[in-house]
Amino acid sequence: MQNIKNIVLDYGNVIFSIDFQRAQQAFSQLGVQNVEDVFAHKQQNEIFDQFDKGLISPAQFREGIRKIANAPHLSDADIDQAWNALLIGVPAGKHEVLTQLKSKYRLFLLSNNNEIHYAYCMQHIQEKYGVESNTVFFEKTYYSHEMGMRKPDRDIFDYVLHDAQINPEETLFIDDSPQHLATAKSLRIHTALCTTEEPLEKIVADWQL
Repeated sequence: MQNIKNIVLDYGNVIFSIDFQRAQQAFSQLGVQNVEDVFAHKQQNEIFDQFDKGLISPAQFREGIRKIANAPHLSDADIDQAWNALLIGVPAGKHEVLTQLKSKYRLFLLSNNNEIHYAYCMQHIQEKYGVESNTVFFEKTYYSHEMGMRKPDRDIFDYVLHDAQINPEETLFIDDSPQHLATAKSLRIHTALCTTEEPLEKIVADWQL
């Protein structure tokens, strides 16, 4: 296989299982109309992009959801519960794969995330696995809400390549979103699409990592 020295992993549906339909159903129950046009895997309302980039606070995000739902009575807890509905958890065995990869490659995490989801995810791995944060598995973690950038925009990939000092032609990027992989490919990064049929474990085996 290619001369891979670096691996960059997405988080959602590569390591941490998520289900966008669960969030869509939860937002519909809050009163959001045409929810597929507001929030989906391939497209979403600008407020979600802004939150992913850390450009608005959790309070501003929640207020935006109240306006979209036309439901000013919604509590912070109502909104957080709906927003976190898509987060399922880390399946058993995923952390062991990360430990295996880290022993052989420079391993990085590149995730579109936000303050509310990040807090939930870290609480989950602490409570279920006794892991304080993802930093134990990676040389460095890159979260969109801490960077002011998000995938699939090129600037976040340029930043990671420069900051980590990695050669794109020696790097494999694994993500569940084709639009994110397309940007990586344009930068000469090797890519692998993670799906239900082609999970991380199978990609590791197929690439002989």
